[in-house]
Amino acid sequence: MAKIIENGLEREATCTEELFAMRDSLDVLGGKWKLMILRYLTNRPDQQIHFKKLQRGIEGISAKMLSKELKELEINLLITRTIQDTKPITVIYAVTEYGKSVFPVTETLVKWGLLHREKIKESM
Repeated sequence: MAKIIENGLEREATCTEELFAMRDSLDVLGGKWKLMILRYLTNRPDQQIHFKKLQRGIEGISAKMLSKELKELEINLLITRTIQDTKPITVIYAVTEYGKSVFPVTETLVKWGLLHREKIKESM
């Protein structure tokens, strides 16, 4: 079980508290695209990533869906949106320090996904 610090004291989280925490995480990170967007941005820290580059880099995401997911990630402080004074105006997206805290989650999912893919191939 996870640990919770409450009033300066550490205690074991209850199962219910863990499930609520998981629900909170899924509310912020859930869906088909958010973790992929975060992973894409995290893997390119030295690049200026604009909307079209993101859309081209994440196969299958529509402009409407990308726009929606970017807004939600920004609201949750996981990415920044910087408007550059260019003609035409360019908007650059980057992962925040807080957003980088999601990297271990995406790393674990990548590793599990590769193992799962192999497991399924072996079963065929």
